[in-house]
Amino acid sequence: MFALCNGLIHTGSDTLVDHAIVIEADTITALLPQTDLPADCPRMDLHGRHITAGFIDLQLNGCGGVMFNDAPNSLTLDAMHTANLKSGTTSFLPTLITSPDQDIQSAVLTVRHYMQCHAHRVPGVHLEGPYTNKLRKGIHPVEQIRRPSDAMIAFLCEHADCIAKITLAPEKNRPEHLRQLRDAGILLSIGHSAASYAEAMAGFDNGIRFATHLYNAMTPTLNGREPGIVGAIYDRDDIYAGIIVDGHHVHPANVRLAHRVLGERLCLVTDATAPAGAPDGFTQFDFCGSTVYYRDGQCVDRHGTLGGSALTMIEGVANLVKMVGLTLDEALRMASLYPAKAINCADRLGRIAPGFIANLAIFDDDFNVLATVDQGHYAEQGQ
Repeated sequence: MFALCNGLIHTGSDTLVDHAIVIEADTITALLPQTDLPADCPRMDLHGRHITAGFIDLQLNGCGGVMFNDAPNSLTLDAMHTANLKSGTTSFLPTLITSPDQDIQSAVLTVRHYMQCHAHRVPGVHLEGPYTNKLRKGIHPVEQIRRPSDAMIAFLCEHADCIAKITLAPEKNRPEHLRQLRDAGILLSIGHSAASYAEAMAGFDNGIRFATHLYNAMTPTLNGREPGIVGAIYDRDDIYAGIIVDGHHVHPANVRLAHRVLGERLCLVTDATAPAGAPDGFTQFDFCGSTVYYRDGQCVDRHGTLGGSALTMIEGVANLVKMVGLTLDEALRMASLYPAKAINCADRLGRIAPGFIANLAIFDDDFNVLATVDQGHYAEQGQ
């Protein structure tokens, strides 16, 4: 047992000073005034720094120089986690983009095993494709985009407990398949789709409850006669969305607009790739057969198509405050509480409160992550 003291505590609902967070094993056991701490409780002084619930990244292709698609195994997940801690991310959905059935099955089984050891580190895998639309493929390999077989739908449903999210195009999938996946408990997300407003709405009616990288790889809004996918999302009150706030994927004004409409249903995601958190000098990597170049803060292929990002969650939080104009508390909720709600784990992650998992990030006024608590284990993070 130990207590974190003298920090500015962002709980997810309040900002507290002169309070302490008491941690025992992997759990927050108390949040109380410092004056109420037992005299024999070991204390750690945070020197006035910010402390928040650990960030939850719902879309992470890779980071720290590795890509999940390249080697979907436990070593890759460990490397991603180590890089994540440097930016305050304590939970993430490893994201496998459009791949053959055998690779999907292997990745799912890898994540199943990993979750048995690190349940709160990886709440499940995110399968981004292959059941999308070639017209909005982005950097996904076009030859692998396809419709699911009944056998693969059965496999996915059978392993629903370790599949947190599937991104697909509703116009390219049978409604009964969507309902099967939904009924199995998998969060369905619209993305890489050319759906009309009506097709998107039909997808929502059949179980889709999330939108992958809002605005990107989907039909736009601001058309008087055809609202498109974005308009359909804005016209519902039960759809969450992830948004990449790196200054390249989405204009800050569109982030503000999305936040005004969606509020607590808007989640910060990175869509990060190998350069995020990688050593200096990392300039290119392979993304499912395409060479992606890291230049001027962007990840692009030879045609200029964006191939994920180099964003970290703490950088995204800083951008939400500095570029978009949100309050720090709201930016932190977009990185922790709202993602936890989206994947139905807000009863144990995303807040600082008694009974919650002790996943925490400690950072300074310049958005440098100085330390993390990972399931009760305190570790300083080098800058």
